[in-house]
Amino acid sequence: MDNNRNLDLDSIIAEVKAQYEEIANRSRVEAESWYRCKYEELQASAGKHGDSLKDTKAQISELNRMIQRIRAEIESVKKQCETLQSSIADAEERGEVALKDARTKLTDLETALQKAKQDMARQLREYQELMNVKLALDVEIATYRKLLEGEECR
Repeated sequence: MDNNRNLDLDSIIAEVKAQYEEIANRSRVEAESWYRCKYEELQASAGKHGDSLKDTKAQISELNRMIQRIRAEIESVKKQCETLQSSIADAEERGEVALKDARTKLTDLETALQKAKQDMARQLREYQELMNVKLALDVEIATYRKLLEGEECR
């Protein structure tokens, strides 16, 4: 019976071993199948994401070019703004100088006009005085003339 038992154990062990080997083979086949399936999914996903990555890189590259172009435009506009501000400052300075010159000329002209008015008033007074003297002389001459004519008549 010992021998029979030993045999039974050997056959049981062989049977269990066969079952485990079959389970291991099925598990290996399932694992390989799952691995292949996942590998194919990941390959497809990687391809899809690779295309997406290429598109994203192209978009990033295009955006970088746009950023550089816009920065160049901004720099150009800044320089143009600085030039215009400088021109405005120069124009304001020239305007202030011209205004100062105009005010100086206006003051000079007003002074000259005042002097001319004073000279004219003085000359008018002198003219009036001379006219008064002339009138007095004319009266005196007329008086002497009458006297002379009166003497001649006698």
